Amino acid sequence: MAALGLKGVGVSRGVAIGPVRVLQHNRLNIREYTLAPSQIDDELMRFQQALRVASQQLAELRAQIPVTTSVDIASFIDSHLLMLEDSALSQVPQQLIRERRCNAEWALKLQRDALVAVFDAMDDAYLRTRKDDVEHVVTRIQRALMNERDQAGAADDLHGCIIVADDLSPADTVMMQHQGVAAFVTELGGPTSHTTILARSLGIPAVVGVQHALRYVRHDDVLVVDGSFGEVLAGLEPSALELFRKRQTADRRHQADLAKLKQLPSISRDGLPVALLANAELTEDLSAAKRVGAKGVGLFRTEFLFLNRSSLPDEQEQYLAYRKVVRSLKGAPLTIRTLDLGADKNLPSDLRIESGAEAGLNPALGARAIRLCLRDGDMFKAQLRAILRASADGPVSLMLPMIATEHEVLQALELLDQARQELIAEGRAFDESMPIGCMIEVPAAALIADALARHLDFFSIGTNDLIQYTMAADRLDHAVNYLYQPLHPGVLRLIDITLKAGRKAGIPVSMCGEMAGEPRFTRLLLGLGLREFSMQPMMLPEVKRIVQSTDVAAVERRARRALRAASAGEVERMLERINAL
Repeated sequence: MAALGLKGVGVSRGVAIGPVRVLQHNRLNIREYTLAPSQIDDELMRFQQALRVASQQLAELRAQIPVTTSVDIASFIDSHLLMLEDSALSQVPQQLIRERRCNAEWALKLQRDALVAVFDAMDDAYLRTRKDDVEHVVTRIQRALMNERDQAGAADDLHGCIIVADDLSPADTVMMQHQGVAAFVTELGGPTSHTTILARSLGIPAVVGVQHALRYVRHDDVLVVDGSFGEVLAGLEPSALELFRKRQTADRRHQADLAKLKQLPSISRDGLPVALLANAELTEDLSAAKRVGAKGVGLFRTEFLFLNRSSLPDEQEQYLAYRKVVRSLKGAPLTIRTLDLGADKNLPSDLRIESGAEAGLNPALGARAIRLCLRDGDMFKAQLRAILRASADGPVSLMLPMIATEHEVLQALELLDQARQELIAEGRAFDESMPIGCMIEVPAAALIADALARHLDFFSIGTNDLIQYTMAADRLDHAVNYLYQPLHPGVLRLIDITLKAGRKAGIPVSMCGEMAGEPRFTRLLLGLGLREFSMQPMMLPEVKRIVQSTDVAAVERRARRALRAASAGEVERMLERINAL
């Protein structure tokens, strides 16, 4: 075939070379028809049976996972099993069958569309891609309703092959890993989906979002997948293939060298200790953090407890979830971020408030995160009490998101003090000196960081929102995402203001946004004074390598000079010189 180059998003690093196996999921033709009243009970039974079949299929897959596997694969399957039990998928479709007399497939499709629309509206990229899990679970139920078996992975020998598909579920990926798949390419998917998280954990090179891959790639084509640069290449000459094979060998050696760093301290070449922690939400994140030697969790998201349910999680449910994480870390520090969702999200009905999103207003600028929590003091206090109680089991810090004013901090601290007094009166144990901090992700918060520092024990810079709000550009909006510039001097100056305020007040400042996990920025951030990074676990070994090879004193002056630059392009050129030291 003629040479072909396709571009996507590299989500799991590494180079793979192998023959293509095109995986065609049978497209489901969802029938929509109205039931007679006498048919409703039978339709409900049919739906319930489909739920049981889907659950049984996942349970069988889970049972096939070797207990010796180094990755907590079972947790991915467990998350889908839990979704089958959630009322959003188990009860709401049955209500639609009763009330609208929809057939089961139609009712399930209506509920899926409603859930996907909610996730699509979310600001947080990590939470937004949870819609993929909804799609995968719904498809499994639909196939059970229609008595269809998914043909994913039906090929008899996948060892060393590269899978090309429209999309893959975590269940597909688990099965393929056991069959020795070399890599996968999908037309759909994103960098934070469970499938791509699993691919990274298993070390399978992967590129997603490759438009029209199924149109151009054929069965048995020899394909090169470059997960580092998001490239998919076919029809290469033997000499070009040999160059990629050499890349494979070099990458394997590099990964082996990085693995050796796990037990070594994160100390710069001139002796400065640098804390490297992980961002986490689910069990698989914690497992990945342990594998790469993270010294704790610098950002633990709590939104998963509040999504897709008919009522708020109570204090006890939250406490048990947080305590489980604390105990699994076995003494390593844990920073729990309080609820960071907006009023337009799929929150329990008793928490939703009018946000103006329906009128076209920007939900990112509305009643989200700390603003939402302070408007519902009872809900917020239940979470504060749960976090306080979990602090009795290990080192826990509490972090407030999207702070913009000193008054918000004072309000939150007042509620926290009330929670402490209640727990004392009830005789419940908690860490009375639990550190309290806030996210610096709104430019106004960075500019008044010195005032905020008088009330708090630490800061954590959330660069994703800080850049977005500073540049007034949504990084997911293709019309303006060229303005999403981490190296813009304005962004760097806000980071510098925050770091200086922390040093002056004697409180630590960490960074938990994506900049913290980008090795290209590590030396610049060290030069600006950052000494605590929290990131996706997969990025930690490479960042540690950069830390260990950096003479911080030598890069400080060049980093300070970048603050005086006039453009991101000028900073980019300075960064090249910093990284060449």
